[in-house]
Amino acid sequence: MAYYLGIDSSTQSMKGLVIDPAAGVIVTSAGVNFKADLPQYHCPDGVLAHADPLVKHADPLMWLAALDLLLARLQATGADLGRIAAIGGDGQQHGSVYLNGRFAEALAGLKPSSPLADQLKAALARPTSPIWMDSSTSAECRELDAAFGARLQADTGSPAIERFTGPQIRKFAKAEPERYAQTARIHLVSSFLCSVLIGKDAPVDSGDGAGMNLLNLRTLAWDAAIAEFTAPGLAGKLPRVGNGVAGGLHAYFAKYGLKAGIPVAVWTGDNPASLVGTGAWGAGVAVVSLGTSDTFFAALDAFRTDPEGCGHVFGNPAGGCMSLACFKNGSLARDRVRREAGAEWAFFDKTAFDLTPAGNCGQVALPWFEAEITPPVLKPGLRANFDFAAAAPEVRIRAVVEGQALALRSHALWIGTFGTIRVTGGASKSPGIRQTLADVFQARVESIAVADSAALGGAMLAAHADGVPLAGMTEDFSPVTAVCEPRPAHAAAYDRLLPVIRELEKTAPVSH
Repeated sequence: MAYYLGIDSSTQSMKGLVIDPAAGVIVTSAGVNFKADLPQYHCPDGVLAHADPLVKHADPLMWLAALDLLLARLQATGADLGRIAAIGGDGQQHGSVYLNGRFAEALAGLKPSSPLADQLKAALARPTSPIWMDSSTSAECRELDAAFGARLQADTGSPAIERFTGPQIRKFAKAEPERYAQTARIHLVSSFLCSVLIGKDAPVDSGDGAGMNLLNLRTLAWDAAIAEFTAPGLAGKLPRVGNGVAGGLHAYFAKYGLKAGIPVAVWTGDNPASLVGTGAWGAGVAVVSLGTSDTFFAALDAFRTDPEGCGHVFGNPAGGCMSLACFKNGSLARDRVRREAGAEWAFFDKTAFDLTPAGNCGQVALPWFEAEITPPVLKPGLRANFDFAAAAPEVRIRAVVEGQALALRSHALWIGTFGTIRVTGGASKSPGIRQTLADVFQARVESIAVADSAALGGAMLAAHADGVPLAGMTEDFSPVTAVCEPRPAHAAAYDRLLPVIRELEKTAPVSH
């Protein structure tokens, strides 16, 4: 039976996953870590060093080298890659790649005898790519907001955001007009790698394209006025918007045992891909991802935007739209609280919650050790409504976990209420955190057996483009492994704490 390959190009690594939908199994997988495997590109955490801490760029040639290495490693697993019937994938959202007029010819003429990075280096109009971590475009965001006001969010799904691609392009065009003039095509990471696979320009999908402040989600086309204001002639430098099949696989990739000409699905962003991979592509189920950042995302039953301007709306690769709220202070903040409390992980994950009551006697904290983005708060530092430093370790731990969960709920109210929440990410293994989420949201919290949800989502989208229904794949590849039921007796306590969290967000940081 047919196999399908999904590729996830994330910040620090690239992963590949091959699935067999008929058998309901993952056939093989492989990965490339940029720090360990590609040190010559000097992006140990997926980011080039820069004197300005707000500037976060990567070397796009590293992504090409990773693609070659990943496919070689998949081939080395011994799996029959000739059975792969279609390929899908995703890229870290918001990152952009700038190509000159040689790009189309270089793509069409790819030769299997030379690495991708060597063949495409001359097609770069800009040697580095700003990525989602870049926060150096405050001035450009103010200019976009001043020019378009509320329409920017109402039509593109988000207000002007520093991490988004449009402000990044505007900054580049202003700072380096000659290089911008030499730029013939601006791709997202996703559409760039998809273009390489098919040997010609690939479309941008609405899931990833909505992370640019340029795509009008009402028309699913580039907004002509916003694009022209962002940079002169920008609309002509952007790929078309599309979905489905981007094209056939270029013959270059036959050297890895893949069949030339097989369909390559239009790639999407990592968050939309994870929506599919976690089985939440249909309305009614939300996902909380507990990683370096904490995110809450769900399919939307109808297009709408966050009235407070914190949350985002992207296209849903399965159709319609999805919502997302991102919190910068996630697992790293939790780990810092744990270390400063002198607690082992076993204590943090369970014992602290056994020793304290739900609601923590009204004591909550927000561990904003980095400037937060939901809501936008530039001055970092912990916020607490009690003497945090003097409190017992278990009180501090519950205060932070409940504070983060309440903030998630508070800033996701515009998305809707959910009876089921699926949790992923490293911190989802904590029974204390899972129970807290269940009680705060008064929702069934499901753990799912998905290690690489974005790569899995890419593989499922490839299969879907080849006619395989998503529903059946969700049952097979995103099964529930554990359930945490809400305790109704604690609902009132958390309802009372919602306005407390809102007030705490407005306070100054405290020493601890």
